[in-house]
Amino acid sequence: MPHGPRSPYQASRHPAPHAQARADLRSAAVGKQPAQLAGGDYTFLHGGRQVRIGPVAFWIVVGTLVIMAAWSITTATYFAFHDDVLTRLVAREAEMQFGYEDRIAELRAQIDRLSSRQLLDQEQYEQKLDQVSRRQATLESRAAALSALSDPSITGSIKLPARTSTPAPPHGAPPKPSPLGDASSPAADPATRRLAISGEIENRLAGLQASLDRVEARHRAMLSALEEAYRAKARRMRGVIADLGIDAKKIAPPPKTGADRGMGGPFVALPPFSATTFDKQLYSVKIARAELEQLSRSLVSLPLHKPITGEPEVVSGFGVRIDPFLSKPAMHTGLDLRAEIGDPVLATASGTVTIAGWTGGYGKMVEIDHGNGFATRYGHMSEIDVKVGQQVKLGETLGKVGTTGRSTGPHLHYETRIDGEPVDPQKFLTAGTKLADTL
Repeated sequence: MPHGPRSPYQASRHPAPHAQARADLRSAAVGKQPAQLAGGDYTFLHGGRQVRIGPVAFWIVVGTLVIMAAWSITTATYFAFHDDVLTRLVAREAEMQFGYEDRIAELRAQIDRLSSRQLLDQEQYEQKLDQVSRRQATLESRAAALSALSDPSITGSIKLPARTSTPAPPHGAPPKPSPLGDASSPAADPATRRLAISGEIENRLAGLQASLDRVEARHRAMLSALEEAYRAKARRMRGVIADLGIDAKKIAPPPKTGADRGMGGPFVALPPFSATTFDKQLYSVKIARAELEQLSRSLVSLPLHKPITGEPEVVSGFGVRIDPFLSKPAMHTGLDLRAEIGDPVLATASGTVTIAGWTGGYGKMVEIDHGNGFATRYGHMSEIDVKVGQQVKLGETLGKVGTTGRSTGPHLHYETRIDGEPVDPQKFLTAGTKLADTL
């Protein structure tokens, strides 16, 4: 009996197992899912055909399909949103680039501001240091002027420290790059650093100014002290001269000798000038000093010093006394000073010798004309060491003590005369004692 085409699902020679398999395949076909056979293999039915694969191959196929599905989805998504993603990425990159450029521009502008500020600060510091240097030079010149006075003292000054400054970066040179987040870069905290440096420099300049102020104050105090000392000495001299009954205006200083003679020229009054307080003080000190020197030169012509060294004893004073030879009242025109034969006799003031020889009761006598009507006499000398017309200075030796002439023993007869009239020499000697630290 002829048979038609045999179906792949027809029964095999073993009807029982194949019947079970067909039943499983039918149940799998109903759910359109692979059926797992008892041996662990998988069988697929499609279009009446049966495909049987092992478990390893099955999972390989499944994994491959999953990967292909994921790749397809990713690719489809990429192509679908390709333009938007690129646009966002480019925009993000541009935004970051602009942000960095703005930050760099801001840092450069800040560095430029700091450089400009540093240059301005340096210029200000240079100006301040120049002012300090000029003031230091002024104080040094003042110290030299003070040292030229007759009563110099330590004036002192300070040395200006070496001028050091941070060199400014060359103009046009680009700033050195540094990481944006580097805290040690110059732009990390420039304001604080600049304030710290400025504060240190200001403190040093303030210290210099304070030192110069102290030196200037010492100079002013010194000038005030000198002026007061000069004027006090001048007042004492005028007071002593007034006690002697002498008009200070009539006492002219003695003529200068030697190198001091070469002076002269027309008189030109001092023009008015504008000066600092120090210059005015210095001018006042010089005026007071000139007046004191003039008074001192005038006092040189006054017989205010002792004619013998040491502290001579007055044996007989000026005025009325009992004459030692006639034993009756008589006028004693000088002082008898106890001394030993051979003791030096000294000139009590500068002047010119007018008498040098034997003169009646004076014995060997020397007379000196001191100018302005003042004269002194030294009698009873044993030796005379000067000649008539000789110029003698204060303290110069005129001869030696003796007992020549109308004398009862070794002593020095000393007289002081004004316009030829004898006056008490003790007043002049007392005045000389008062001015001992001035003359």
